[in-house]
Amino acid sequence: MNIQFLILLFLTIFLQCKDDKVLINEHDMNKQTIPLGGNAWTTNGAAIKEEGLINWNSDLTICRTYFKVALKGTLKVSVLMNPKGSNNKINVSILGKSIDFVAEGDTEREFFVGEWNLPKAGYVSVDIKGMTKSNANFGTISSLVVSGTSVSSELTFVKNNEGNFFYWGRRGPSVHLRYSTDGLENIEWFYNEITIPKGNDVIGSYFMANGFGEGYFGMQVNSETERRVLFSVWSPFATDNPATIPQDQKILLLKKGDGVYTGEFGNEGSGGQSYLKYDWKAGNTYQFLLQGKPTADNYTTYSAYFFAPEENQWRLIASFKRPKISTYLKSLYSFLENFIPETGNQERMGNFDNQWVFTAKNGWTELNQVTFTADNTARKGYRVDYDGGIKDGQFYLRNCGFFNENTSLNQQFTRPLKGKTPSIDLSKLP
Repeated sequence: MNIQFLILLFLTIFLQCKDDKVLINEHDMNKQTIPLGGNAWTTNGAAIKEEGLINWNSDLTICRTYFKVALKGTLKVSVLMNPKGSNNKINVSILGKSIDFVAEGDTEREFFVGEWNLPKAGYVSVDIKGMTKSNANFGTISSLVVSGTSVSSELTFVKNNEGNFFYWGRRGPSVHLRYSTDGLENIEWFYNEITIPKGNDVIGSYFMANGFGEGYFGMQVNSETERRVLFSVWSPFATDNPATIPQDQKILLLKKGDGVYTGEFGNEGSGGQSYLKYDWKAGNTYQFLLQGKPTADNYTTYSAYFFAPEENQWRLIASFKRPKISTYLKSLYSFLENFIPETGNQERMGNFDNQWVFTAKNGWTELNQVTFTADNTARKGYRVDYDGGIKDGQFYLRNCGFFNENTSLNQQFTRPLKGKTPSIDLSKLP
């Protein structure tokens, strides 16, 4: 064996090893792992669970994962996938550019897909679609792995499931308007108006008009066929299970309106709940009126009234007594939340206008100053598709849908005074 042959053999082995190394380590050193469990949605079958994409057996299914880059530049993508013994052809698409890769085997491993160029910073959606498979199921995908010059420490996504944040992250950030009532005491009545722009009445939305220290009152989109006007009051007993509330700390129903359901609720605190199934319409303006008044024996009575333009009358939702507190209305706020994780990728917005409070000393006083805040999903930076402030002279809230513009938290806003006092004869309410 001569020296030239040995050199050629060595070079061949070295180059093969080098090529293998390149194939295995396509990513840059700054790679990050994005779990599908808190950042993805599917259409046409399959499901997103804590472990990622599962029950994936249709070539019509599209799994879409979202994250936000702070920089433009290159984006390299790989997929952490277990083909479950199937020989698959998988398609990955970003910004209209598609790359196919082959995945086979029966253990989870990383399959490198390719590289894209992102022309600007902002939210990115990655679509994964199964093309062909040798078995009944394409397998499972737990995560995406990304690197490149667009990836930085400011990459935005739901990092992990600590604190059940895969659930909260897929619901999307909740946003609030906190009304300034400085200088006002013994607020007995709180009036607000809501208009939902057409196309923003997304399933899972709760447009909450009249929030207070012990409860909330607003309207929801519960399904394609059902909408509700919801009024709830928390029990002073801290629990997520209403069955454990002691009798002397239960919320007591005093009266309710026609067709109103009343009962108990749990899972986010517990207490008394009431709702009216009402087919409210996007584009129409609805009025909400809440009373809070201390009564004897350390109780407070809370009553909620709803005015729909379709009916042209005030109707009672419910009146509850809450124990262990004797107070007028405090901590007034509105919020917008999504309560169905499967619709957390869809944008929605609500307009809140003409807020007033009534006290025995001052009569009606207009509220026109708010502070914009959001929940922990936003504060942790897991989702930044939140927005709120003033538009066309009204307060508004917007969330979900992975839009790029957002409002800095804790900003204060002042809308123009309307001077449009509520025309309500409080003595004649039902």
